[in-house]
Amino acid sequence: MSRTSGKHWELVAERWLRARDVGILTRNFTCRSGEIDLIARDGEDIAFVEVKYRTRSGYGSGAEHVTRTKQRRIVRAARYFLQYHRHPPSQVFRFDVISISGRPDGAHIQWIKSAFEVV
Repeated sequence: MSRTSGKHWELVAERWLRARDVGILTRNFTCRSGEIDLIARDGEDIAFVEVKYRTRSGYGSGAEHVTRTKQRRIVRAARYFLQYHRHPPSQVFRFDVISISGRPDGAHIQWIKSAFEVV
């Protein structure tokens, strides 16, 4: 998937989340450790969101392509983000995946909350 295509699907996911009253804190947070597609506020929780798009499910869903290596990079980037942004000690953080599949004119979106734990 090209960088342009990835950005498009991240924007689709962002709009989809906003329509569900999820606030977007930042998009494409990048640091030396990795990148987080979206950082969102879902109620009181902060969600670090990975967006994955697949045209066909024959090779598995987008969520199945968030490998352990990718999870570790996301977790490291989240730790970096948290070092520089204040949050209450009781703040709940989680790692979500937005899996988008199908053709652009009829894409199916699945939001997997707490898709993985800190690895």
